[in-house]
This record gives sequence, structure tokens and C-alpha cells, in this order.
Amino acid sequence: MSLNNRILLGALIGLILGYGIRNYASSSIIEQSVMVSTLIASLFVGLLKMVLLPLVFSSITLGVANLRAHQQMHRVWQLTLLCFASTTCIAITLGLSAAHLFETGAGLSLPLFQAQLTDYDASQLSTSEFLQKLVQGIFMNPFAALAQGNILAVVSFALFVGIVLAKHGDNYPQLKQFFQEAFQLCMQLITWIMYIAPLGIMALFFKLVVSEDSALLSTLIEFIAVVIGTTLVHGLIVLPLILYMFTRVNPWQFWQGAKPALITAFATSSSAATIPVTLKCVQEDLKVSPKVAGFVIPLGAQINMDGTALYEAAAALFVANLVGIDLSLGQQVIVCLTVMLASIGAPGIPSAGMVTMVMVLQSVGLPAEAVAILIPIDRLLDTVRTMVNVEGDMVTSLIVNKHTH
Repeated sequence: MSLNNRILLGALIGLILGYGIRNYASSSIIEQSVMVSTLIASLFVGLLKMVLLPLVFSSITLGVANLRAHQQMHRVWQLTLLCFASTTCIAITLGLSAAHLFETGAGLSLPLFQAQLTDYDASQLSTSEFLQKLVQGIFMNPFAALAQGNILAVVSFALFVGIVLAKHGDNYPQLKQFFQEAFQLCMQLITWIMYIAPLGIMALFFKLVVSEDSALLSTLIEFIAVVIGTTLVHGLIVLPLILYMFTRVNPWQFWQGAKPALITAFATSSSAATIPVTLKCVQEDLKVSPKVAGFVIPLGAQINMDGTALYEAAAALFVANLVGIDLSLGQQVIVCLTVMLASIGAPGIPSAGMVTMVMVLQSVGLPAEAVAILIPIDRLLDTVRTMVNVEGDMVTSLIVNKHTH
């Protein structure tokens, strides 16, 4: 059985087992099964994260270094950033439009969530403070960044190293060879890790189904349905349409090649942890040049967050309706700009959008404490939006590959 089918089978088994244990098992069995599934899931995700930083650093450095011709490097940069910005803007527009159309949150009441609001300690960050922290997080000691797991800082340093190697690579032949071998080593480790991917994804799905609080989710069912529905529209219609328009790649062919990465993104809720699988899919199944894939995919996992941008835009209007505030057109424009910045600054880890959501709310005077309303449902929504985040990176890699070769 192929890896694609084994991963899909693992996901289905996890869903079925989770539903059965949750509804028919005793509390002691549920507790023990959650403990075992947590251990297995932690092992799988931990292995992916173990190779993540070396892979990101070596792949981006090598990807930029291999673009020896200055004009080619310049064109890859242009197309990549243009695609990232365009799809993010479309996602934000979809999120705001859906929130207006369905008026999500208008029928709910804040007092219902007073307990969560009391317990939740929201960090108060102004826009200038957020920008300052973002810049400090990007430009820092690279060794400290590696030690702390600051992927965005690692990406920025890798870009600088790669540019130097691209322009003066003849002066550092051994260094370039080192990055080439380091990247190949990481990919070999990934191949081994993929052997336990079906088991890890089964455990993740099992834990997700067993642990969710359905009573609380039912209270917010309209918002959940609107966000998931709109995110799927972006992932199933908008992104494939953009891909077909600019590459003529059949959407079905794309989904077949992208399936392992999309399922892994759905299960882990981490675009960063999915990078190894995404790189494997775009290079081996979708035939993207390793030079382009090694540059676009790790960078996109940090700054291209279509699903997160859509969610945060819709969530801002949801909270506004909930507290009875009617946002003006100007305030909605501010929300759009802030969401773009927030989606760039959000790390590719589960529920990272909750951190930047505070900034989005405060940008238009909404109470930052209201982010607590979203916490109980964030894990469910995070799965779908992460899948679309990864899909956007893969679509961009195909477009850039098509128009730079």
C-alpha cells in the first residue's frame, strides 16, 4: 500500500476509534487511551520537529544559493511574494464577506463566556509593540534562534547566507557542498520518519475526536460552519482555480500529489511541522524543482498563511457582532492590513493565531479579552486553516516553478 493510502487509512481508523471510545467506553479507558495516543502523537510530531530547523536552514540556504543568476533569483523573489500577497488578500476578503453575509456572532451573548473571560489573561500589545517584537524576533543571533527554535529568525539568516553564496559562491565551494549534504541528510531522516506517519496521524485524529468539548462547540456552531465553509471554498475553489489559470495543472492531479502533506497539516495543525512532508510531495509527486521548492515552502510556512488570515478577519467581525460594535469601512480596512501583518508574524505551530488575534482585535478597539471566546473552538478550526495554509504554499511553488523555468 502506498504512503498516501496508509496515511489516509490511519486518519480514518483514528476517527472511528476516537468516536467509539468517546461514546461507548468508560472514563478510565478514555483516560488511558488518550494518554497512549498523546505519547504516540508526541513521538511523531517530535521527530518532525527534530529535523525541522536543520532542514529549514539548509533548504533555504541551498535554494537561494543555487539561484546563481541574479535575474533568476530576483524573479523567484518577485513571483513568490506576489503570490503570497495576492492569495492572502483574497482570503481576507472572503473571510470578511462571509462574516457580513451570515452575520456570525449576532445571536450570541458574551455573559455566557464570563468564566473563560475571567480566567484568560490576554497580553496587551499595541501595533507598534507588535511590530517591534516582530522585528526583534526576525533579526537576532542565529545561534540563539536555533537554540530557541525561532524559525522566522532562522529563515531570515538563511536568506542572507544563501544570497551571499548565490553572488559569491565560487569563494565558498566547501560551504555550499556542506549545505547540500546537510539537506540530503535531513531528507533521508524524513524518509525514515514517514514510515511511522500513518500511526502518528491515527493517534492525532484519535486524540482530537476524544478530547473535543462538543457541548461548547455546539454553542458556536454557526461561526464554526461559516469559517470552515469559507476556508474550504478558498482551498477547494479559489486556490485550484488560480493554479489552473497560471500553470494549467489539473486540480485533481494536484490533490493526488498533495494529499500526504494536506492530511499531515490537518492532523498536526502545524505548517512548520509539515514542511518535511510538503517538500517531499512538491518535489517527488508534483515535480517542482528542488531549488524552487527549497526556497518557497519553508518561507511560505512562515509568512504565507491564507487560512489564518481568513479566520482572523472573520473572527474580528464575529467578536464585533458579539459585543455589539458596528465596524466602519475604515476600521475593516485596518482589520485587513493588521490581519496581513499578523498572519506573517504567526509562527507555523498549532493555535499560534491566538497570539496575533489579540493584535487584530485591538487594532479597531475591540476588547482583547474576547479572544477567550475563540479558545475552546480554536483547535478544531486550526486543523482546516493549517491545511489551506500548506496548500497555498504548494500552489505558489508550482506557479513559481512554471514561470521561472
